[in-house]
Amino acid sequence: MKARPGALALLVLLIAAKSPQRACAQALTPSDLAVRLAGMTAVTGYEQAMVDTLLSLLPGAKRDRAGNAVLSLGSGAPRRLAACPLDETGFVVGRVRPDGWLTLRRSPAARVNLPGPLFDQQLEGQRITVFTPRGAVPGVVAVRSTHLTRGRASVSEDPFTVDDAYVDVGTSSARAATELGVDVLDPVTVAKRPHRYGSDKLAAPWAGRRAACAALLAAARRAAGEAGAGPRSGTTVIAFVVEQQLGSRGLLTVASTRGPFAESWIADDSLGARALQAADSADRSGGAVSSPRAALGQVHAWPIPIAYSRTAVETVSLSQVERTSTAIAAWIREEGGGQ
Repeated sequence: MKARPGALALLVLLIAAKSPQRACAQALTPSDLAVRLAGMTAVTGYEQAMVDTLLSLLPGAKRDRAGNAVLSLGSGAPRRLAACPLDETGFVVGRVRPDGWLTLRRSPAARVNLPGPLFDQQLEGQRITVFTPRGAVPGVVAVRSTHLTRGRASVSEDPFTVDDAYVDVGTSSARAATELGVDVLDPVTVAKRPHRYGSDKLAAPWAGRRAACAALLAAARRAAGEAGAGPRSGTTVIAFVVEQQLGSRGLLTVASTRGPFAESWIADDSLGARALQAADSADRSGGAVSSPRAALGQVHAWPIPIAYSRTAVETVSLSQVERTSTAIAAWIREEGGGQ
């Protein structure tokens, strides 16, 4: 049966329209991915929007029971794991006041990410985003009026904390805020505006962790999409894990369901990678390694160095991201890239 000329022409147009998008997606570099991921938010417990993006960018990846994005390459032994944590310390809506203003509470944080005083202070007067089931709602954290408070002895001079934060989302009643979709426990972060500067620098909140995941993602995309780029022997599991701040829940779920692994490599910023390795060494030296943590095998790291850590301008070198991604790709091919 012959196709009609009109239908054939329409098919050609559709293929032509989709091909540039597919080629563009395939051409994303580690630096491109670092900038893209740095503009996203994944407050602990609310990582699924980012997981959705990763699943769209990584062919063959699936969401597991913990909410991780997981890709398995190859088969048989040995089994190896490459993982990257997604979550970040942020805030959630603590209360919707009758006047429409919001108060905040801090999300859980692992010891290495326990916020210092600057973590809260950098929030004052800043643009923020409230992530609701209906979409993102912009807002701003109020600043105390110097004109109304100057000279008043009753005004506290203590540094700003999260308990002092009042968020304006442009509403004047709780009902109006609810109509926007805002509710208690919705995640809140400083508005993400990744900024490239200098020859190869990227600044953004949690830029280090996002850059580490970009390096792993780029290497995994190459391994999944190119013949001969995958593991030469055995099974390599690649996982983007959730809730690292909550007892490494996502990582340990991968260990218990996909392990045991001969070795595990974690891509993270230098602080997170160092803390994970220190915890693993302490467990092993004390003989306290238990399943499923034991299923991780020997834990190593691909650390991304960071400057101005845990601030709104945390900075990474994009050339370092490219080098790390190359090392991960070599490790996947068993060429010693992990060393």
